[in-house]
Amino acid sequence: MSRQNTIALSESYFDSGEFFDVLSQRVAIKSESQNRDDFQPLHAYLMDIMIPELEAMGFTTRIMPNPVTDKESPGSWPFLVAERIEDVAYTTLLTYGHGDVVLGYDEQWYEGLSPWKLTKSGERWYGRGAADNKAQHTINLAALNSVLKTKGGKLGYNVKVLIETGEEVGSPGLAEFCELHKDILKSDLFIASDGPRLDSTSPTVFLGSRGGYNFDLTVKLREGAHHSGNWGGLLSNAGTRLAHAWASMVDAKGRILVPSLLPERLPSTVREALKDIQVGQDANNPDIDLAWGEPELTPAEQVFGWNTLEMLTCKTGNPDNPVNAIPGFAKAHCQIRFVVGTDSEHFLINIRKHLDQHGFDDVIVEQNGEPMQATRLNPNDPWVGWALASLEKTTHKKPTLLPNLGGSIPNHVFSDILGLPTVWVPHSYPACSQHAPNEHVLAPVCREALQIMTGLFWDLAEQGEHIKQSRNAA
Repeated sequence: MSRQNTIALSESYFDSGEFFDVLSQRVAIKSESQNRDDFQPLHAYLMDIMIPELEAMGFTTRIMPNPVTDKESPGSWPFLVAERIEDVAYTTLLTYGHGDVVLGYDEQWYEGLSPWKLTKSGERWYGRGAADNKAQHTINLAALNSVLKTKGGKLGYNVKVLIETGEEVGSPGLAEFCELHKDILKSDLFIASDGPRLDSTSPTVFLGSRGGYNFDLTVKLREGAHHSGNWGGLLSNAGTRLAHAWASMVDAKGRILVPSLLPERLPSTVREALKDIQVGQDANNPDIDLAWGEPELTPAEQVFGWNTLEMLTCKTGNPDNPVNAIPGFAKAHCQIRFVVGTDSEHFLINIRKHLDQHGFDDVIVEQNGEPMQATRLNPNDPWVGWALASLEKTTHKKPTLLPNLGGSIPNHVFSDILGLPTVWVPHSYPACSQHAPNEHVLAPVCREALQIMTGLFWDLAEQGEHIKQSRNAA
C-alpha cells in the first residue's frame, strides 16, 4: 500500500470512533503522580493499557523500577520499556510519553464534566490527561500501528518506547534511569510529542525546551505580627522588604534587571527561525501585552528565545483575613525559564550576590525543587529538514519550526544523556487548559496529528537510513 493509503487507514481509525474509545479508557485511569498515597493507578496504566497494545504490535515489554523512589512509597513512578527490533543494523527510533497526569481537581470542572470521563462538546474532548499526555502518545502509537499494518508487519527500522509515570512531578529518576540503561535505550533518533503547537491550525516541530529553575525568596524579620497603630513607622515590614527586593530583580514591565540571569545573546539561527512566527493567534488565547518584557524582542523571541523571571505566588500577613498588623514574615515562590546559553549552574549564587549588592541581605534565597535543563537541537540538523518536509507533504501547510518549546520538558535526558537528535511534534494547542480544570484536546487537531505521524513514520521507513548516513557523514 502507498503512503496516502496508510494515512487513510489512520483517518478511518479516527472517524470510526475507535480513537475516542481508546483514549476514553486511558483518561478513566486516575494516574495522578502527585498522589503519593496511591501509586497503583500508575502501574495499572502501564500493565492494563500500554503493555497489551505494545505486545499486539510485536514489542517485547518490561516494567522497570525507578532508581529514585519515594522514601515512604516503594514502587513509585515506574518505567515501561518496550522494543521492537527487526535488524540491529537498521536505524533505531526512540519514542516517549508519560502516563501520569496532574491532580484532577474534580469539583472545579464545568458542570456535567468529570476529569475521569472523556466527554465530547463540539470539537473539544474534555478529560484529565487528554492533552497532557495521553492523547499525544496514543496518537503516535496508533500511527505507528497503521504503518506496520500496511507494510506487512515490517517497518524497516527498529523502535524503542519509553513511558514514564512521574513527569508531572518533575520526572524523578528519569535521568538516573536513562544513565543506568543507556545500552537498552541506545538509538539513532528521538521523536515524541508533548506540549502545544504554536496554535491550533499550525503543524509544529520543536527541537528542545527552555529550562526551568524555581526558587523561594523569604524575609523573616521577627516572630508574629504587631499592631500597625502602635508600631507603624517603628518596625520594618517584611512585605515591603520583599517587594523592593523583587523590584530590584525585574522592573515594572517584566524586564530582567540581573544580567547574570540572562543568556549572552540571541543566536542568529534562532532569530532566523522565529522571524515569521506569530504567537497567541487562537481566538480563546489571552491578549498579549506587547509592552511587557524585553522591548527589543518580538513576542516569539520572548517566549522561545529568551529568559523570563516570574513571581508565581506571594504571601505576607493574612490575605484571607487581613488585620491591622505589621507582618514579620513574607515569602514569594519564583521561577526562571531559561534558554541554552544561560549560566544556569550559578543562578542561586548570582541571585544571592545581586541581593547583597542591593542591600537585601535580610532576604533568604533558596532553590525549590530540581531544575530542568535547557536544550535545543541545531535547526540545521538533517533530521529537522526531513521532519519539516514530511509534515508539509502530509498537510500541504508550511509547518512551524520552533527552536525550543517555551515551557520545560525533560528533553535534556534524551539529548544530553542519551546523545540523541530530538524532534518533538506536539498534538495539543496553547489554550487546552492542561494542568487546570477543563483540560481538553481538539478533535480536528487529533485527526490531523494522526495523519502527520503516520506520514512521518512511513517516511522514516523510506528515508530514515539515508538521513542517518548523511547526518553521520556531516
